[in-house]
Amino acid sequence: MTSEILIPPDSVPGAGAVLNPFVIVDDAAGFLDFVCGVFGVTESAEANTPMPDGKLIHAQVRLGTVDLMVADRLDGWAARPGLLQVWVHDVAAVLERATALGATVVTESTPFYGETTLGRMLDRWQNLWWLWAPAPGQPDPTPVWEDGEDIVFSTIDAAMRSLAVSVVSPGSGTPTA
Repeated sequence: MTSEILIPPDSVPGAGAVLNPFVIVDDAAGFLDFVCGVFGVTESAEANTPMPDGKLIHAQVRLGTVDLMVADRLDGWAARPGLLQVWVHDVAAVLERATALGATVVTESTPFYGETTLGRMLDRWQNLWWLWAPAPGQPDPTPVWEDGEDIVFSTIDAAMRSLAVSVVSPGSGTPTA
């Protein structure tokens, strides 16, 4: 698909993606350690830009062709965690690695439509991750309206509602109701 606005993917410098997410979190270095540990990737050392106080104003890690950019939340800045989707080989294995590093499982590895498997996790920085894996030959689940399970919607609904309750007041670092 072409666009008059976006450059073609093969024109992106460094073989990157046209769209790359950026999250603002407390303890960006810890977040990078988490991402690298869960997904078996390394931080792009040349992008690591600490400020004199040690906080990161910019850092990034590449997952496939996408650069996940990260910065520490500064005084007066609101945290801006992300909703992130990642394709992996084995959803259950990634969830296991992630929980060992402090994440919470939102949706266990679950058969999904289109011969895929879905799982979700919430990291301690409040980023919600959708994990997808191809599952060739796996039948589609029975829809909830035909007496199937509602696990896919009910788990994300519960997670999003819990995040709405624990929103951090900008600049305070204190959760508000």
